[in-house]
Amino acid sequence: MANDTSASATHNVTSMDVQSDTEQPADAQPESWNWHAQNTDIYQGDPGFPAKYSGPHSLISGGEAKETISADLTAGVRLWTGGEVYVDGLMWQGFGLSRTVGILAFPNAESFKSGTSDPNLMVSRLILRQTFGFGGDQENVSDSPLTLAGKQDISRLTFTVGRMSFLDVFDHNTYAGDARSQFMNWAMVGNLTWDFGQDTIGYSLGATVELNQKNWTLRYGYFEMPEYINAGNVGSGNGGEDEFLVLPGRGSFAPIFKSYAMATEFEQRYSLGSHPGAVRFLAWMNHANIDTYQDAAAILLAAGPGADISPAQTYHYAFGFGLNWEQEIAKDFGVYSRIGWNDGQTQALEYSDANWSASLGISFKGSEWDRPDDTVGFGGVMSGLSRHNQAFLKAGGLGIELGDGAINYDPEKALETYYNFEMWKGISATVDYQLFLNPGSNQDRGPVSIFGIRMHADL
Repeated sequence: MANDTSASATHNVTSMDVQSDTEQPADAQPESWNWHAQNTDIYQGDPGFPAKYSGPHSLISGGEAKETISADLTAGVRLWTGGEVYVDGLMWQGFGLSRTVGILAFPNAESFKSGTSDPNLMVSRLILRQTFGFGGDQENVSDSPLTLAGKQDISRLTFTVGRMSFLDVFDHNTYAGDARSQFMNWAMVGNLTWDFGQDTIGYSLGATVELNQKNWTLRYGYFEMPEYINAGNVGSGNGGEDEFLVLPGRGSFAPIFKSYAMATEFEQRYSLGSHPGAVRFLAWMNHANIDTYQDAAAILLAAGPGADISPAQTYHYAFGFGLNWEQEIAKDFGVYSRIGWNDGQTQALEYSDANWSASLGISFKGSEWDRPDDTVGFGGVMSGLSRHNQAFLKAGGLGIELGDGAINYDPEKALETYYNFEMWKGISATVDYQLFLNPGSNQDRGPVSIFGIRMHADL
């Protein structure tokens, strides 16, 4: 999947996201409805790189170029006090480099694992949100694809249910969270080690609850997990979203209560002088029908690469943690970091094979050269594998992204820099460069340079 949902996801409003009271008239009437549209085209390529060997899930070493296209049409309606509904129609087309394999921190967060040569259409989001205000101070909410302009209590409880992405609510970051206008790399715009519940496009059926106060927010989410690795659509028939409302006695129990992803995030907001910052701590746990690396590797060592490893598959738990930090240093200049870790015992189902990752970056606007709407970013990330994952890949195993047939392990290291140029209001162009050392955590491959151009338009 892409970290659209990743990065393209527009999120719920917290105290850091709202406009100040001076930015919107005090007597402004709340929006009763809105609509938005966006289009993002990303072109990426590499000139080739040295590789001692390649496997089924290797980045093509001879050089290639790929394109991804996405377009959303989103509408929101205010139903009653605190009640809102949103629907998002998504069109996507194209492929990531080498069909989105061969690199842990993949360079294009808009590249879905379910690539297509022809335009593909879907309802990516269908969301019902209910907010209960507790009174007291209020704040302004700006108009966006998943928010209606108006006012809301700072102290509030918000429930969201429907088809959506975990990233609509969790793991936000001001400087690194939107692959359509900021960094493009998966690890720059999200927690690379979090195997959150989603299909290969990035969405699933789920529910979240958020308790917001002036300086902190506590979130919890529960989402459906796919039935198998890289499942195309979580609701694709046998035990997916289409069975979520099946009652006991009218068929099988809904698998969402057996195969699920849960997460809790605590966000603490603060200021250093007049400069805002935030720290977000994430804890997650999955329960799904998945292989353990140790058992799968034993089968491959006994029967050879390509052997059926399904006997190692049964219901297991997986868990992990993440830390997400952002800090404004000066006006139009900020720094961010993400750190992630998971237990590394079981195969990931839908996101990345990484078992640990750490990123650090800076972002600043072009005010100094009279381009205040332009953005420049520099960042780096290091990602790696657990010893059980390494043994699985050495035995010829295939993960979500990795599978060179063997592995001479060393952590993958990546650098990214971009310049986002505002051409007209709502229309921007970006040039992007990424350098990977040990792509796929394999010393026998790389380094590889990846060049990218992005065009983006918002309505």
